[in-house]
Amino acid sequence: MTQGFFSGSYEVKLDEKGRFVLPQDLRYQLVENGELKFSIALSMGGCLAIYKRSEMDRIVECFRKKQHIAKFQKFFTLFFSTLFHTSCDKVGRVNLPKVLKNGVGIQSKVVIAGAMNKIELWPQEVYQKNLTDLLTDARNDQDLSALMEEAFSSEDSQNETKIEDAVERVQTTTL
Repeated sequence: MTQGFFSGSYEVKLDEKGRFVLPQDLRYQLVENGELKFSIALSMGGCLAIYKRSEMDRIVECFRKKQHIAKFQKFFTLFFSTLFHTSCDKVGRVNLPKVLKNGVGIQSKVVIAGAMNKIELWPQEVYQKNLTDLLTDARNDQDLSALMEEAFSSEDSQNETKIEDAVERVQTTTL
């Protein structure tokens, strides 16, 4: 059984109350057990992330295993103090808490980007710059072709190759 994933990108504007409309197809994918409830958190790279409740539960369980490790304490405090459980109103608007909006520099325009198990919220300018940099290879430390090759190569195929190599070695040594 395959799990669903979030994909696509959408440009939206915040209203005067700091709300944005979450596209309908993304809202539908967030529904679990008949309820549209989710969490908004700080994420990597200068964006926010919307997680299904079940995904956030999984993340919290992973964090619990590390809660008494000193190097994670400041991160956990920051992460959980800026984690908001929320939903949409009747027209699909989501209130973006001021601390999150300010934390990543969202002004008025937001890019909503599906990213596998989460929905990312980017300041439009940052998203456009990252996209342009990646597509034009403007940053020397990122090569789109190399990243795609590594991302698309499956761990299973690498393991199969290792097994095939081992079988071949055994066969040549026994012959």
